[in-house]
Amino acid sequence: MKNSDELRVISNGLRLTHLKYILLIFSLFTIHYSLFTVAYADDIQSKAAVVMDAATGRVLYAKNPELRLLPASTTKLMTALVVIEKMKLTDIVTVSHRDASAPPTKAGLRAGDKVTIQTLLYAALMKSANDAAVALAESVTGSEEEFVSMMNMKALAIGANNTHYINANGLPGEGQYITAYDLSKIMRQAIKYPVLKEILGTRITELSTEAGKTMFLKNTNKLLWSDEDVLVGKTGYTNKARHCFVCAGEKGNETLIVALLGSPRRELLWKESEALMVVGTRVLNNLEEPLVFLTKADNDNAKVKKASYTKKSRKKRKRLAL
Repeated sequence: MKNSDELRVISNGLRLTHLKYILLIFSLFTIHYSLFTVAYADDIQSKAAVVMDAATGRVLYAKNPELRLLPASTTKLMTALVVIEKMKLTDIVTVSHRDASAPPTKAGLRAGDKVTIQTLLYAALMKSANDAAVALAESVTGSEEEFVSMMNMKALAIGANNTHYINANGLPGEGQYITAYDLSKIMRQAIKYPVLKEILGTRITELSTEAGKTMFLKNTNKLLWSDEDVLVGKTGYTNKARHCFVCAGEKGNETLIVALLGSPRRELLWKESEALMVVGTRVLNNLEEPLVFLTKADNDNAKVKKASYTKKSRKKRKRLAL
């Protein structure tokens, strides 16, 4: 009987030990997973990032999505949106002295040159030419200032409520800002226009003025050469804004949008865009949850918040392979 009682005590002790062991493993996994997801936010060095499902506008991943940052030349997407709704591609524009004197980057337009709206759109979106952007603005309203008012109205109309422009080319100035979330919305609107989609996805082209002066344009979006999934994109850079990029690409039957603001290096735009495309695909396939990361201004102590409208992930989140 004593042996039986001892056996029962030993048996219960083993069960308790196993239970403690299981709880310990679970606790370690939970702690590791928590640290792991925080590290995942740090893998993205851009100050703000958003991955969006182009079909629905659903956010699949975000880091500081509402942080106001400088838009740089991603501004030209909004310039193009306003122009495409107001002008014909075949309309002829005479380049003014103000257009031609815009700061670099430039397409090399000179005062008096006559070019089509289509040519100016190619120069502004592919080469990110500031002279072309100002010429586009003046072609619609006669002045860049009036055109900017239309840009801000258009931003509000498409739900980009945390965006404000002060010029048509994205050069920095007081009161100009955008968020990664708004930039995603703007690209989502832009790819609805076949002509803008075609221009943004063109690698190289040669255009000419009405007088026959040729312009050779090469797209600033390097992913067009290295990633077949990426359809379109628009880059941006100023010393204050740092490197910015928004792109749309196809993963399977889905179109994803990735927006990045405030990246420290140009090459990171390409790496982070490709990595976030993979993340977006996994979320769409219910392999991961959408996550929103909020970080401090100094990028320390990243905090993670799960989106309330998402399904639970089926697999553990993996680190980005950058």
